[in-house]
Amino acid sequence: MKIFRAIAAVAFFAAISAGTALAQPKPSSPTTTPAQPQTSGPLPEAKIALVDTDAFLDEKAGITRLVAAAKKVESEFQPRRTELTNLQQQIDKATADLQKVQAVQDPKLSVQQQDKIDQMKKDLQRKGEDAQAAYQKRLQDMLGPVYEDIGKALDAFAKARGITLVLDVTKIQGILSASDSMDITRSFIADFNSKNPATASLQP
Repeated sequence: MKIFRAIAAVAFFAAISAGTALAQPKPSSPTTTPAQPQTSGPLPEAKIALVDTDAFLDEKAGITRLVAAAKKVESEFQPRRTELTNLQQQIDKATADLQKVQAVQDPKLSVQQQDKIDQMKKDLQRKGEDAQAAYQKRLQDMLGPVYEDIGKALDAFAKARGITLVLDVTKIQGILSASDSMDITRSFIADFNSKNPATASLQP
């Protein structure tokens, strides 16, 4: 499922960023002189947790609704993948056949065969680019809303447990070790799956 992760991560962090921005209170114009900030006193206690967002797309232990959406897209694009594979095989065969007879046949015929191979290569490139663009858009359309729900659920999950900061270990370098109790990945996945079954309706 690694092929989904780059696009999925974009959707996920876009959803979180949007949610965070909306959650910030708008500053109001002060009507009185603001009080000077306190320079002494205890700092508020912070509770930090870790989450592995790559695990969300694990086929066996990940978020079932997300995995189902990814598999749906894979199934939809399987015919295109098969078409591209077949076209590549035709190009390979035509190229091999030409190499076998090129030295002994009429050069004009070789040129015609090569032109046909070049055209097939152009078709393959065009169809491949079209398929890739369509695949990425469809993946974004399917996984984006799910990741938006995941972002909201993760925020609520953290707040309910008094967690003030959640760090994604897949995006932050430098975390060498941490207590297992700080990792909320499995507990969050279990909580999300219990409230959002894979049988929930997916976008058409």
